[in-house]
Amino acid sequence: MTAAPASADAIRLDSLRKQFGSTTVLHDIHLRAARGRFVVLLGPSGCGKSTLLRVIAGLERADGGRVVLDGRDVAELPPAARGLSMVFQSYALFPHLDVAENIVFGLRARRVAAAEREARLARAASLLGLEKLLKRRPSQLSGGQQQRVALARAIVAEAPICLMDEPLSNLDAKLRGEMRREIRALQQRLGLTMVYVTHDQAEAMSMADQVVLMRDGHIEQDATPAEIYARPASAFVASFIGTPPMSLLPLVAHAGGAGIAGLPDHLLAPASAAGALLGIRPEEVVPAEDGLPACVTAAEFLGAETVLACALGSGGALLQARIPGHHALPPGSPVRLRLPPLAHLFDANSGKRLPLPPFA
Repeated sequence: MTAAPASADAIRLDSLRKQFGSTTVLHDIHLRAARGRFVVLLGPSGCGKSTLLRVIAGLERADGGRVVLDGRDVAELPPAARGLSMVFQSYALFPHLDVAENIVFGLRARRVAAAEREARLARAASLLGLEKLLKRRPSQLSGGQQQRVALARAIVAEAPICLMDEPLSNLDAKLRGEMRREIRALQQRLGLTMVYVTHDQAEAMSMADQVVLMRDGHIEQDATPAEIYARPASAFVASFIGTPPMSLLPLVAHAGGAGIAGLPDHLLAPASAAGALLGIRPEEVVPAEDGLPACVTAAEFLGAETVLACALGSGGALLQARIPGHHALPPGSPVRLRLPPLAHLFDANSGKRLPLPPFA
């Protein structure tokens, strides 16, 4: 009898639910993560991403559904038996132990042989450049060095799945950028399946193979970074992803089509789109003499580019434009902006993405 082939999924969540008292914080979550993938759980505070990570880890018990890791249903197993490692936001280093003892603490607890502990310690320290810091205490380390120690402790477990809960939030912007690259390179080198929680879309877009954007305990969209940017599944996704995010303009009916209230001579979509939201990425907006008339409400100079916030039409619809170079335009300045062809429409009530109707 031939054995069934192993699942390609390192993580599978089926109909997962979690409640705290009468409040449901995870609603019927379905998720697949293939082996070796870098999965980012992204979303605003309170969306349920950290709770979902803790349920996968076994630190919280699900109230329904299944957690399957490498083909094993682990819903009833404690964290230590799930075959994973975890890195916390706080690093959770023992202040009275040196770096080496912090790294191998879990191995000691599991009674791994001394020779094996030393071998794993040497490999982890080499990967993360900690060889010269092994005798120091956590208080003698910088924030970035402490983060590397926490990563090393996860690596020595040699678990195929690694969970990270906002591990870079305590670092400054420059160090966050460096650590993003280090974590991604480490994950690829070791072939780990990694689930990484953050509210920072820059981390998600730059690191992930798979972005799982959450809202109010639901998965709003599960896609690659490129797909989630190019084809947001809802107005929420469109307004969350992008710096600055996609502008959402209410469309009203005009003779012959739909456009912005107060600008009947500028049709942007067919008449059937009236009542929907038109989505426009700021980098696709171009100053042009034949563009829509607008009024600058704010200008933010970012060095290589200027982000203009502009009011359109009688309803004051807000459009953002990301324009290369320095443009010193005070509030109230008139501008004309050419918009891209119709590419994104969303239902104004549900927020769901709508199919694009034909429009010349």
